[in-house]
Amino acid sequence: MSDDRYDVVIVGGGSAGCALANRLSADPGTRVLVLEAGRSDLKLDPFIHMPAALPIPIGNRLYDWKYETDPEPHMNGRRIFHARGKVLGGSSSINGMIFQRGNPMDYERWGREPGMEAWDYLHCLPYFKKMETVLLEDGANGADDWRGGSGPLVVERGPAANPLFGAFFQAAQEAGYPLTDDVNGYRQEGFAKFDRNVHRGRRLSAARAYLHPVRARKNLRVETLAFVTGVRFQGKRAVGVDYLRGGRLHRSVTAGEVILCGGAINTPQLLQLSGVGDQTLLRNQGVDVVHHLPGVGENLQDHLEVYIQYASKLPVSIAPGLRWRARPKIAYDWLFHRSGLGATNHFEGGGFARSNEDVDYPNLMFHFLPVAIRYDGSSPTKGHGYQVHIGPMYADTRGWVRIRSRDPRVHPSMQFNYLSTPNDKREWVEAVRVARDILNQPAFAPYNDGELSPGPSVSTDEEILDWVRRDAETALHPSCTAKMGVDEAAVVDPATMRVHGTEGLRVVDASVFPFVTNGNIYAPVMMVAEKAADLIAGNTPLPAATVPWYRFRDGTPLYPPGDSRNSEDRS
Repeated sequence: MSDDRYDVVIVGGGSAGCALANRLSADPGTRVLVLEAGRSDLKLDPFIHMPAALPIPIGNRLYDWKYETDPEPHMNGRRIFHARGKVLGGSSSINGMIFQRGNPMDYERWGREPGMEAWDYLHCLPYFKKMETVLLEDGANGADDWRGGSGPLVVERGPAANPLFGAFFQAAQEAGYPLTDDVNGYRQEGFAKFDRNVHRGRRLSAARAYLHPVRARKNLRVETLAFVTGVRFQGKRAVGVDYLRGGRLHRSVTAGEVILCGGAINTPQLLQLSGVGDQTLLRNQGVDVVHHLPGVGENLQDHLEVYIQYASKLPVSIAPGLRWRARPKIAYDWLFHRSGLGATNHFEGGGFARSNEDVDYPNLMFHFLPVAIRYDGSSPTKGHGYQVHIGPMYADTRGWVRIRSRDPRVHPSMQFNYLSTPNDKREWVEAVRVARDILNQPAFAPYNDGELSPGPSVSTDEEILDWVRRDAETALHPSCTAKMGVDEAAVVDPATMRVHGTEGLRVVDASVFPFVTNGNIYAPVMMVAEKAADLIAGNTPLPAATVPWYRFRDGTPLYPPGDSRNSEDRS
């Protein structure tokens, strides 16, 4: 493999790039090169592979690209920090390891878009099943009509054994919200233990699940520290890429196909730098226009979240185990036994609920933690506490990613326009009130020692919104900046993943979502990559599933057909 021509060059060794590299290189006649700008995910690096160490890579320049927005006009002019993985495996090597597909109605919404019929739920479900092996709490294989049991991506159900989780699930029911057997199965709506990308006490990133098992293939090459600076074109055909090796050495490679997998921030930046995007923006930055495609970088979506934190009367939280003096034991237990507080991401349970009767399916996501703490390690109490992460899932706000320089090392201009619409503001007030309602139910009476954040002084609608403007953080789900479709704003052809108006250039990552999904976006990215791999390789797509799923509006039973609990009162 000494010559610099490949059938496929994958730009970005993150979540989607790892899956594509595995599937496309399965054909020994297809020569595949993966170019990852970050470094390798060293097997002995505990900050990547220890689940509880997840706060350490975030904000660390060795692991994180450390993006930030322009001043957000509706967030008091704050610049919102955005972590993106700077390592093989991409953000799957530094994220919270929460595995959520989203709601089936997300994909029904996708499928209603022109040209997107093959991306509805029943067409996507077989690819969700193909990629996963779901393990239940007792270690049993959880494969069924909705879940997979033989894919490379092993997901394990959180134990949620801390008594605070039990109080949370009971409180949700007391507040009028149901439990569900599986938020990734027949019914997402409700509260349950969460699936996580943790296997045998270690993070299972896309690189570990998909890429490392096949790195010995002779037709697959992976280069790290390979920073792609642009796609080369002949006319409107992509013929290769230029990149910097180790930050200095200029290299070029020729490709039959170039597939961009850099994510919702880097992919539109690289398209624009390469001459594909809005012609006015490109000309203003001195970039020669290859193809005028105004949707590139537009339609940016994300999830915003806050932490609602309470003090605990009883010493049941995990706070003592996270203190500095306890860390040697955590390290020992994890290194030698893959057990203890180091072997979990702590996001072991939560749920999905509707905040009002106008929405057809859940618009709020909850992650519960048996400790009151922020990602940076700061805590509002030196004692025990607990918290819920809460935020709306379907904000109608839209933002953009736009280059500000011809230099690819300069981060692009980025704005999400959080809290810019009346509906977004309404749902934020509802979200905080629903979370407080749950956390103040009788089930928490033995523990509830008062709200720490935002605190009792924040009560009116405007006080809640002022607090959100000051305190909210991104949930790290940027997406939709090169959306699939056939309308004037679309960037990617949903039947081929090709960039409209070009040849030999495709996009496969979160940027192709037309709408952000209801939940963490890692699982949907992997589904898109699995489905795209068949489209790119020319394989016959998997046949659409023929299973039901829960829909609130049409009175679908709470539980799968045949479940005796369907006779219970739905209320």
